[in-house]
Amino acid sequence: MSHHLDTPHAAQTGQLYLDDLFVFEGERGTVFVMDVNSSVTKADIKPGFHHEARYEFKIHIDGSEMEALTYRVTFGEFDGTGQDVRVHALTGDDARDDAATGTQVAQGRTGQEVAGEGLRLWAGRITDPFYVDLGLVTAVSGAVAKGAKLDRSAWKPEKATNSFAGTTVDSIVLEVSDDAMLSDGTRIGVWAATKLATDAGGWRQINRAGHPMMWPIFWPTDTDFTHPANTRHPCEDLRSGGEEIAKAVAGVVAANGTAVDPQAYGWSVTRRLFPDVLPYEVGTPANFGFATVNGRTMADNAPEVMFSLVLNTGMTSGLTSDTSRAARSDSFPYVVPVAG
Repeated sequence: MSHHLDTPHAAQTGQLYLDDLFVFEGERGTVFVMDVNSSVTKADIKPGFHHEARYEFKIHIDGSEMEALTYRVTFGEFDGTGQDVRVHALTGDDARDDAATGTQVAQGRTGQEVAGEGLRLWAGRITDPFYVDLGLVTAVSGAVAKGAKLDRSAWKPEKATNSFAGTTVDSIVLEVSDDAMLSDGTRIGVWAATKLATDAGGWRQINRAGHPMMWPIFWPTDTDFTHPANTRHPCEDLRSGGEEIAKAVAGVVAANGTAVDPQAYGWSVTRRLFPDVLPYEVGTPANFGFATVNGRTMADNAPEVMFSLVLNTGMTSGLTSDTSRAARSDSFPYVVPVAG
């Protein structure tokens, strides 16, 4: 599930751990962005992307249980200046088959715009556009974990600072032009996955991302990221993890007196978050907001929205989208690369 790399295990293997997923309308079509390998741990992180891994954008069409389209991005070894990068498209049954190879649709180098038929890609190190004060995250996750009243005495919104200011991540930006599968008005559900080759010749899913903030809200103490939510398919979410999420939400809203029927509210939140795929209507303005979730832009205040949803009360993060304005661009690749 989506999270930033603020735990011991992730600091060691950040190339495989997803920080964020964004989906929005770009200059030429739908933009998919996944970020990994955050410097927030202040660890000596390995440069670039893991050369034995797969980075996949998984796309469900019109509420389908299984993905109908996958864009698989792979990298060569880091050679001191960058990495070779390839993009394969897989459709139909192949979209969910690790043994399928699909069709190569683009090839190039990190740090450069890579053009393919109907798409373009950029991958490299960027300034992280994510923003939140970790003091607030600690307060909310603590309340959820204990089913307790939210204690904000140690955190004041007027003193909020962006804990991710000056940090960097490795980003994959894929823009896909409108076509038969992603035409305007098509409703899609998107998630990202990282997979690593196994000694047996197969592939093991390491991490995935859909809605933001799932990990720090619901599993903040799992510092080794061993929770099965990481490795399962979204279609299994409600059956395998629904009761866990519903119980956590019910406990915290009961303690804070923000729901008349805590159990019912807990399940309503669970059904909104599970399956954990990010919904988006192709060709429309993206917005991860209080009233609706339609994709997610890099400006959206996702922590504020998620905290308010889980607690069933309006929450302020003390920060606005201007906090990370310098980390976003209005033109492709929409991120701000950093040197080195």
